Amino acid sequence: MIRAEFYQSENHYRGFRVTGHAGFAESGQDIVCAAVTSACMLAANIITDGFHISAEAGAEDNVMICKARQPDERVHAVVDMLVQQLDMIRGEYPGTIRISFSEV
Repeated sequence: MIRAEFYQSENHYRGFRVTGHAGFAESGQDIVCAAVTSACMLAANIITDGFHISAEAGAEDNVMICKARQPDERVHAVVDMLVQQLDMIRGEYPGTIRISFSEV
């Protein structure tokens, strides 16, 4: 299962951490993993490269993280769209994604 944790503070999203595998298909053939990875990479790239917002960001060993150092409306908007996207994927492929929220 993919675990997506979204970081919040002051009623704003600050970032996310995504780990695991969907288990929908064999590694390299899993469309759920591909969709989640693509959405997360796009969100992280928009935040760091598009908006040039200082953030802890990286992907290694089935862990992807992007966490802005300060609250920012643009980060909130991008992460909110990511939450909606992953929730939509979760609805289409039940049992593949777990979404949680944490205060930071």
